[in-house]
Amino acid sequence: MKSAVIVFPGSNREGDAVRALAQASGTRPALVWHRETEIPAVDLILIPGGFSYGDYLRCGSMAAQSPVMREVAARAAAGVHVMGICNGYQVLTETGLLPGVLMRNAGLKFICRRVHLKVEAANAAFTAGYAPGQVIRVPVAHNEGNYFADPDTLDRLEDEDRVAFRYAEADGTVSQETSINGSQRAIAGILNERRNVLGMMPHPEDAVDPLHGGTDGVPLFRGLAEALA
Repeated sequence: MKSAVIVFPGSNREGDAVRALAQASGTRPALVWHRETEIPAVDLILIPGGFSYGDYLRCGSMAAQSPVMREVAARAAAGVHVMGICNGYQVLTETGLLPGVLMRNAGLKFICRRVHLKVEAANAAFTAGYAPGQVIRVPVAHNEGNYFADPDTLDRLEDEDRVAFRYAEADGTVSQETSINGSQRAIAGILNERRNVLGMMPHPEDAVDPLHGGTDGVPLFRGLAEALA
């Protein structure tokens, strides 16, 4: 699997993303600066976490206007897989590649800790390494992770099996109370209609080494690499 990681001013997780992808695929991803208008021929484009443009205005809104995002959108439309993590998720919603918005956490405080996620969506390259209903534990680090969409959009996400991950208890129980940031229906990650674009707020790229506290992110990247090989 060949991949590229987009870098914006203020990005701070591109190194983590590169390491996770290289570990899973055996090939080091290309780093693409946000002012570029072309992306190498790749199977996956990853938009990492960080504070693009300092997260001024709405998070991700300025990054969504960067020249490279026109090419990201074009590649997604052509079937290339695109993944946005944390701030990358915000960029994807601001670009219109995913529905809904990410707002301030319900408690109006930055959240930085490990959380449990329940794997929901099946038949997607992004979840190929997990079993449906599996519970994993990965870090979160965000201030604007509160996912909001209108009821019709939420129902459509549910009906089309496009909720990829939900915040959960260790036993897999999901409720609004397990939504650490207020996200509707405890949604932690969603897919687009073609299932080739994923946005998720937690950081699986920071759960690929036992020295960092866990490896539950490894199956995501390994499954993705195998599915796109």
